[in-house]
Amino acid sequence: MTDYCPPDTPLEVIHEDHEILLVDKPAGLLSVPGKGDHLADCLLTRIQAAFPTALLVHRLDRDTSGIMVFALTPHAQRHLGLQFEHRRTKKTYVARVAGRLEPRTGTVDLPLNVDWPNRPRQMVDHENGRAAQTDWRVQRYGEDETRVRLMPKTGRSHQLRVHMLALGHPILGDPFYATGAALDHPRLMLHSEELRLLHPDGGVGMTFKAPVPF
Repeated sequence: MTDYCPPDTPLEVIHEDHEILLVDKPAGLLSVPGKGDHLADCLLTRIQAAFPTALLVHRLDRDTSGIMVFALTPHAQRHLGLQFEHRRTKKTYVARVAGRLEPRTGTVDLPLNVDWPNRPRQMVDHENGRAAQTDWRVQRYGEDETRVRLMPKTGRSHQLRVHMLALGHPILGDPFYATGAALDHPRLMLHSEELRLLHPDGGVGMTFKAPVPF
């Protein structure tokens, strides 16, 4: 892995009200602090500097960009946490993957587990892995690459990255799972584009989007 050099970009707020805050996380920024002072800068600490009551609900990988929701009250944190736990939220990602992904739609159903000797890498593990499912839908084909929408049904660590690798189409720019020409990109080409959730105050369904930067 490369040294941690988080982007010095301003906070991009997508939505703010009395209960929730949605922001667009840049690629290369940790969601929460890592171990050690050199990994202290993260989205959570930046947000809490501007919104002191902000509370963590979920995470995105450091290399993934896109929409994240934070709670502004303990009630909202509990409410949103249960939605994620019981899979009531819906997340849609956009990725650019190596090669021509076919067919145009499908589902990956492969259990995942940590690859202990190579942490934090994950791997398909049919014996001890936890269930993981991802739906995909091709948006368009490029020159030896495919732009695809990914809709995870579960929320395992590195799920989308390992599932695409298992199909033989690693996500471009992936520092853990891509090799050769697929690795030769300025960033991981994975972005959390859309998040659908129930508002903690009243339960109204809401959809939020962060524009894809690639």
